[in-house]
Amino acid sequence: MGKDPKSDYTAMMKHDLEVLIEELVLDALQKKFLCSRWLDQLIWMEAASKKNQRFYYILRLGCIIGGVIIPALVSIHASGALGGLVQFVTVMLSLVVAVSAALEEFFHFGERWRHYRRTAELLKGEGWSFFQLSGHYQSYKDHKGAYSLFAARMEETFQREVDIFITKISKESENQKEPSGGSNTLNNSEV
Repeated sequence: MGKDPKSDYTAMMKHDLEVLIEELVLDALQKKFLCSRWLDQLIWMEAASKKNQRFYYILRLGCIIGGVIIPALVSIHASGALGGLVQFVTVMLSLVVAVSAALEEFFHFGERWRHYRRTAELLKGEGWSFFQLSGHYQSYKDHKGAYSLFAARMEETFQREVDIFITKISKESENQKEPSGGSNTLNNSEV
């Protein structure tokens, strides 16, 4: 029946940007680089942002809803089969909350979502400035002249975002794996 509007948006955006790139007065190789490097990274960041946002919302909603329901279940003074059922549901719901909180803490889906969303918006903004020859590109008469600056700025952005991801997001996951009071040296298997 109907397709997922989010995937349709991504496909539409990719198609529209490919058409726009094709219309630029650039060498074929420069257009290929734009599609293979900038557009590919933009589409990947958009998808990664959506995926991490989905996981973050699911896990956080599990924690919030469970956190609200558990105290109500604990306050119910039922006996017999109903009491056993209430106790079972309370324990299961507590496990769902604990697992959801642990998964979010370990994988940092919220931080990843915001990181990928920020990067995607940086890439879009820089792309639009390049396409319109505005901002950093306003002194150029055509896209061919502005291309080197655009490529250099994109590579700087990619490197900076990789550095941020490695030093902040993935490092926090690594720190959580270390046992407290443990050694900071790596085992040969970790190198």
